[in-house]
Amino acid sequence: MTIEITPREPSSSPTTLSFRSPMNLDQRLLKLAYNLPLPLFLSVLLGFLAGICLVLQAYTLSKIIYIVFLLHGSLQDVYPLLGGFLGIALLRATFTWTSDVTAQHLASHIKADLRHRLLDHILSLGPSFIRQERTGEMVSILFEAVEALDAYFSQYLPKLALAALIPTSFLFFIFPLDLTTAVVLAFTAPLIPFFMILIGSATSTLTQRQWRVLSRLSAQFLDTLQGLTTLKIFGRSREQVKFIAEMSETFRQSTMNILRVAFLSALVLEMVATISTAIVAVEIGLRLLYGRMSFDHALFALLLAPEFYLPLRSLGARFHMGAAGVTAAKRIFDILETEEPIYKAVQHPMLSKIPRITFHKVHYQYEDRGVAAVQDVSFCLHPGNKLAFVGPSGSGKSTIADLLLGFIRPSQGTVFVDDLPLDSIDPSFWRSFVTFVPQKPYLFDGTILENIRLARPKASPSEVQQAAELAQADPFIRDLPNGYDTQIGERGQRLSGGQVQRIALARAFLKDAPIVILDEATANLDPENEFLIQEAVSQLIKNRSTLLIAHRLGTVIDADQIMVMHEGRMLEAGTHTELMDQKGLYARMMAAYQGSTSQTSLETSGLIGENV
Repeated sequence: MTIEITPREPSSSPTTLSFRSPMNLDQRLLKLAYNLPLPLFLSVLLGFLAGICLVLQAYTLSKIIYIVFLLHGSLQDVYPLLGGFLGIALLRATFTWTSDVTAQHLASHIKADLRHRLLDHILSLGPSFIRQERTGEMVSILFEAVEALDAYFSQYLPKLALAALIPTSFLFFIFPLDLTTAVVLAFTAPLIPFFMILIGSATSTLTQRQWRVLSRLSAQFLDTLQGLTTLKIFGRSREQVKFIAEMSETFRQSTMNILRVAFLSALVLEMVATISTAIVAVEIGLRLLYGRMSFDHALFALLLAPEFYLPLRSLGARFHMGAAGVTAAKRIFDILETEEPIYKAVQHPMLSKIPRITFHKVHYQYEDRGVAAVQDVSFCLHPGNKLAFVGPSGSGKSTIADLLLGFIRPSQGTVFVDDLPLDSIDPSFWRSFVTFVPQKPYLFDGTILENIRLARPKASPSEVQQAAELAQADPFIRDLPNGYDTQIGERGQRLSGGQVQRIALARAFLKDAPIVILDEATANLDPENEFLIQEAVSQLIKNRSTLLIAHRLGTVIDADQIMVMHEGRMLEAGTHTELMDQKGLYARMMAAYQGSTSQTSLETSGLIGENV
């Protein structure tokens, strides 16, 4: 079966260009609203019906005043009109409230869907994408940026539609009764959106600057919290507090600048609306004075005049919300439109019990690096063998692991599983065959039981305990106050490095995958923990294929095959004896390693450094 992987096509939406809609319309945001057409339609329709009720209220009130004050009618004469007026007012309030609730319903659904899509897409992009981003900025996008769309969908977008519909409908009622007033309203109405766009255009730049500052502030604050111990040790915590305070002040100033423009816009729009209403009142008053217009028609037109401009003023007051929404959307869609491979077909194939792994002329280069991480790498990991990768830092060892885990895909060449390209296998299905024990495992804030059970959520407590025993973790877990139910804190802060590593090994035992990737599980540990973990690792790799990323060369001596990496290329390959006989890079690294370990052993035993 032939599998093709094609990159996602760049978005053809005009909003991806530098052009920005003067009314803060983003095609991608509109598409989100169109995906839920009923709430949007109902919100606009109910708002429109509330506007029609307003027309009926004005007409009823003008008739009541006309009958009582000019025709000298009694209260009984206007009872039906008063009842109708109150009924219409109640109906209008109901329509307005329901419209707002429906719009809020639309916004909440879109926000929930966006957060779900963002999280799914980030997970699909994998660790290689996350490593290029700052955690604080990602959190800011998932929460602050998505939350900024609430006002866009619940207030700005419905008000934009109503600003076009309600004034137009008012003109249909006024035109047959008073052509002059209708013409005045039609000519003055465009002044409000004109000044709204003219003044509000400054909001776009200010809003973009505000979001940039907020992203930096969020990222810096999280970095400071995570690195607080290091900052305290080096006496730099006060400098960071001062820096965050400066950034907070910058964010405050940018927010105040936006509010300043928003208030200025509201002031100008109110002035334009007030002057336009005054012009209508004057021309109606003059014609009424000279008897060229009936009182009830004049009062009806005069009552509608300020309400005619109300939707436009309401839109202007929310114009900065639209700008904030479009700016936030750009940050969101920058992530959602990040390219990822699209599978034209995926398989859950029948693989061997322990699949054979083959790299054939694999090449990979990160986008932000000028040189390739791995170049023309070929090897074969046979079932049950132990394959070790050694080499200086940055030589491509971790990239090999990422390629095998499917987090990244080769720029050139192919990774085969048995005889199938890895790209043709569903990543989730493939990762069920692989377990990974990193050098710095991540433990979540929860109990030890929950952290081990992450490898197999439906595992029974007895199975978890058995995995912990194999990982040499059961004795120390039982010594904890609550045993397997002990809370270990974020990143396992209440455990030592060796204990964290043994929890990670317990996960690997519980998963029981046929292929094991080890990223030097014994690094940076004291001799006692190192011995316990080496015992656990030796049990873990039995009857399994093992890919070992080694930093301590003493762990690779018994490997079936050793690959020496240098600057992304495979420089040497063979067994320990063969590589030592070649007297190349591996032999020099081994000599340096043996010298350093001998020195450490002597210092530990007290034979060196007694007089220091």
